[in-house]
Amino acid sequence: MTRVLVVEDDPQLVRALVINMQARQYGVDAAPDGATALRLAAARRPDVVLLDLGLPDMDGTDVIRALRGWTKVPILVLSARRASDEKIAALDAGADDYITKPFSMDELLARLRAAVRRTETVPLTPETTLVTTDDFTIDLLAKKAIRAGRDVRLTPTEWHLLEILVCNPGRLITQKHLLQEVWGASQSNKTNYLRVYMAQLRRKLEADPAHPRYLITEPGMGYRFES
Repeated sequence: MTRVLVVEDDPQLVRALVINMQARQYGVDAAPDGATALRLAAARRPDVVLLDLGLPDMDGTDVIRALRGWTKVPILVLSARRASDEKIAALDAGADDYITKPFSMDELLARLRAAVRRTETVPLTPETTLVTTDDFTIDLLAKKAIRAGRDVRLTPTEWHLLEILVCNPGRLITQKHLLQEVWGASQSNKTNYLRVYMAQLRRKLEADPAHPRYLITEPGMGYRFES
């Protein structure tokens, strides 16, 4: 049974989440504040955490940092905070996804299932050198992309971006992280760089660059690779 830890101080929302998840055979624990959440996480070892940022005793980003000190459990943030900088702060602290309130229960459950699936997927290792999709193949060892049987000419910068994304399948990588990794800390606010290079990658790899299937944008937050 998949165990979910719900960290939320709104009793009505907690009740709705618990009912919906138990109906789908999830085991559910609930915590109304950060201190209880950290205690339950250590005792119950959940498979996924649903976390509100506005807790009565501490900010949700502090809960994320505390959890990341010892566990890689998927953390899905549920928050009414809509500002991009707050979303980025939560993701940079170690959250895996960010869902803005009010949200559809079906969407939440779909994202929860996706987070659990990612933990069950064997991560890429040095021996895993090929990433294959229906439209192209990435050879991590040879550092090249192949589409329709032909090598795709990628610049070093395009390759670096692509490599980070495909080595973290399904995971949202923040704009700040990509900019720091590829261009350095001094360029961490140059989001226009990312837009230009991601557009170039889509033109080279996606069947329909205007409606990408693999290189997905999460507006205001970052990008993810979906295989």
